Amino acid sequence: MIRITQGISVREAEVKLDFIRSSGPGGQNVNKVATAVQLRFHVLRSPSLPEDVRRRLVTIAGKRVSKEGVLLIDARRFRTQERNRQDAEERLAQWIRKAAEKPKKRIKTKPTAGSRKRRLKGKRQRSETKRLRKPPA
Repeated sequence: MIRITQGISVREAEVKLDFIRSSGPGGQNVNKVATAVQLRFHVLRSPSLPEDVRRRLVTIAGKRVSKEGVLLIDARRFRTQERNRQDAEERLAQWIRKAAEKPKKRIKTKPTAGSRKRRLKGKRQRSETKRLRKPPA
């Protein structure tokens, strides 16, 4: 069980981990050991996520979510399989935590009297400039 927030936990059965060979430094080890991790999490089918969190996660993750709704996280930062697995799971948790935050509702405000006066003054100046460009009648 991967604990995300107090109300959200993801079962490990919902997360698919694939271990692949990593690129970069590591000598012969990099050619023999599959240390990089590809974490796949089916966002749209997950029973652990509330509907609003699911929608926000798909929006936030953008290109990382496929058309089928699978979130793909690549972790190859570390040289050990275990640290890369922990890194991938932590990044998944961060994405879900970010999606779980409800966006603040925008409070509509009216323009101040001063800002209205400045806007109208600018419009009058622009109008006068254009009027003066015309040839005399």
